[in-house]
Amino acid sequence: MTLSGIAVDAEDSSGTSRRILHPVSLVIDQQRTAVIGANGSGKSTFLRVIAGLLSPAAGELSFSPQTPRTGFIFSNPQAQLIMPVVGEDIDFSLRRLIRSPRERAQRVAEILASVDLADRVDSSIYDLSSGERQKVALAGVLATQPGLVLADEPTTLLDLRNAAEFQRRLLTLSAPLIYATHDLDFASAADRVIVFDSGRIIADGEPRAAVAAYRERALSED
Repeated sequence: MTLSGIAVDAEDSSGTSRRILHPVSLVIDQQRTAVIGANGSGKSTFLRVIAGLLSPAAGELSFSPQTPRTGFIFSNPQAQLIMPVVGEDIDFSLRRLIRSPRERAQRVAEILASVDLADRVDSSIYDLSSGERQKVALAGVLATQPGLVLADEPTTLLDLRNAAEFQRRLLTLSAPLIYATHDLDFASAADRVIVFDSGRIIADGEPRAAVAAYRERALSED
């Protein structure tokens, strides 16, 4: 993936346009890339541009050899759970890929089993814990067989045990993963860490050095 001069503008409450992501030019070819920074630093904007959820004001995003099917995991799973029943939600994700209801049902069972939710296929989304809902969101993404997975602070609403389990699942995905997080231990498990501050990249590289640069910047602002 190559980003060439990607920049994003947004209007404030007065209607004035301001730049929220300054020109970004880089190549991402690592299996696991973490994106860190303070709230409002540009992490989510960066991910949404890659996902195609935001159009840049300038620059170009390209993939080689072709644009992959992308799966996006939000911090709040309610933002992406569409159907009221677990199995129905995964089935909905599969409709474009599998026409046969019988084959879809089999695939739904397989996907839910892969995230330890086989016994929840007929459960209401509203009866699930936060950790279980996030697993359903992940299952819905995996159902589309993405070539790239993006996750925007995916463990924010989870307790320590569920967060650790969900992080493990993400880090062992076969598809390339780019994730934004405030958890520096989680970030340090990546192959590469990109640090944002005020819409600009201030560090990018090996996790230990990048996380250290972020800590130094954060402490200098206290």
